[in-house]
Amino acid sequence: MTTDTPARLLRLLSLLQTPREWPGGELADRLGVSRRTVRRDIDRLRELGYPVQATKGAEGGYRLVAGKAMPPLVLDDEEAVAIAVGLRAGAGHAVEGVDEASVRALAKLEQVLPSRLRRRVSTLQAATDPLTSGDGATVAPETLTVIASAVAGQERLRFAYRSRDGTGTRRLTEPYRLLSTGRRWYLVAYDLDRADWRTFRLDRVSDPFATGARFTPRELPTGSAAEYLRQSMYRRQEAYAFDVTFAAPAELVAARLPGWLGSPEPVDEHSCRLRGTADASPAWLAVRLALFDCEFTVHEPPELLGCVRDLGARLTRAAGGTTP
Repeated sequence: MTTDTPARLLRLLSLLQTPREWPGGELADRLGVSRRTVRRDIDRLRELGYPVQATKGAEGGYRLVAGKAMPPLVLDDEEAVAIAVGLRAGAGHAVEGVDEASVRALAKLEQVLPSRLRRRVSTLQAATDPLTSGDGATVAPETLTVIASAVAGQERLRFAYRSRDGTGTRRLTEPYRLLSTGRRWYLVAYDLDRADWRTFRLDRVSDPFATGARFTPRELPTGSAAEYLRQSMYRRQEAYAFDVTFAAPAELVAARLPGWLGSPEPVDEHSCRLRGTADASPAWLAVRLALFDCEFTVHEPPELLGCVRDLGARLTRAAGGTTP
């Protein structure tokens, strides 16, 4: 029997968050209390904002229903571990649809997990090899959660950074925003040593830690972190414009290609055109387009057109054919 009222309320809430209707008698048996106590505890949960619905009848059942706002969620050990592992797996690979909100959720969850559960999450993660498409660079979940916490807490952040040419540096920054392009994670931050704004690819970041020193966010020169990242990628020529026509309906192409490549525009009911920007190499994009089971024509850039031609010739040779 649970005599501690707060502990009993948490246990009751955990039971109600299972998507089913609980007879009052069953809840009383589970908690080791009377049905009258269950009714009082249900009233307390309602006062705290939990929308508990009661049904009339001999048994009198209770169900937690959707409300106007999301009250605090109670998870048992198994549920917490499952959610943390799932968020880690998605966040570490910049999967399309796993954005900054997911990373913030992971940071919050791992901050409150008991040490025994954090060990279970880490053990399970270390023993698991995810099967991914290889479309994006991987990022350690710990890197994401540390940086997300520093962004949310407006704390200065130190980390080691490896540039494109392999040069290693140490950076002291005021982290502003985490952004995902679908393939990669980026940090937009003010670099204190260089007295200027910078973008950092998170797969090149290591050993991040929040210093504890607070800062007041500066005003971005572009107004938004997304726009600053876009302009920064163009300046560094990491991104380029492409133009491709597919011999397939727009809805089919949109369903099969990564969303970060853009949205195809219908040409007619049997074809569409995709114009967008990519931060991947033209060789990678050529392979990604070739994986789409449909005829396509590359209009630009010339580098992508050349890569498609080279890929076609290589595949022809691999099949024992001849090239023109």
